[in-house]
Amino acid sequence: MLNSSAARTLSLMAAKPQRFANFAEIVGAAAKKPRTMATNVADSDQNTTKNAFSNYATYLNNLNDKRERVVKASRDITMNSKKVIFQVHRISKHNKEEVLQKAENDLAAVMDQYIARLVKELGGTDFWKLRRAYSPGIQEYVEAATLCSFCKTGALLNLDEINASLRTLGDPSNEPLQINVLDYLLGLADLTGELMRMAMTRISDGELEFAEKICRFVREIYRDLRLVAPKMDDSSDMKQKMEVMLQSVMKIENACFSVHVRGSEYIPFLGSEDTSFSMLGVPEIE
Repeated sequence: MLNSSAARTLSLMAAKPQRFANFAEIVGAAAKKPRTMATNVADSDQNTTKNAFSNYATYLNNLNDKRERVVKASRDITMNSKKVIFQVHRISKHNKEEVLQKAENDLAAVMDQYIARLVKELGGTDFWKLRRAYSPGIQEYVEAATLCSFCKTGALLNLDEINASLRTLGDPSNEPLQINVLDYLLGLADLTGELMRMAMTRISDGELEFAEKICRFVREIYRDLRLVAPKMDDSSDMKQKMEVMLQSVMKIENACFSVHVRGSEYIPFLGSEDTSFSMLGVPEIE
């Protein structure tokens, strides 16, 4: 038989596993609880991230769809503005009023149908973000509008006048689409090429005075843009256009100079039946 002290020692040794088991359960429960909280927080952060990237994807998809529609509107503006330019080139001293009236009507149709659609697409948005998408069409429209204005008034249609006509197309509550200076100047640079072609046609029709007027006008544009082009932010396109513009100026000057110096030799090319006619007003030298 065991004595009392030995029995008490054995009883304590038998109770220790139970106490250790209770302690393990407590520690395990305490350890599991933080892991559950961390898991909930991680799931919440993951859902927030997914929602954020889902919103980004929706925004980018909508922006790309809008860009495609803007590019399509820009192509339509370019195509129909070219038609206006071709119409203006049919002008002559016999049908000037008729041709210009039709060209102005076609230009108004471009404004009401195609530019109005572009304004609707860009209304209420940061339209400057999509400038690259619609810039070619706007440049072509500026070229057509300034060409019509010059043939009618002999003056340059400025940027404020063009932008004033755009304010009536959009929703008054939204920021109106405004043509920026860069697109206007690029369109103006293209105008000089069309004026060069018109000057050649006018010389062949015997309208030397009008050709000289075109020459002075194109020379002034080139002189002014030569001062502005180096300071432009995106001057790569303008640099190329300036080289083409200089060639146009030289072609017009050479043609006018040749007619003045050798005017009588140009008679067969002017469609005149009077061989005594001279562009200089001097009788032909025999």
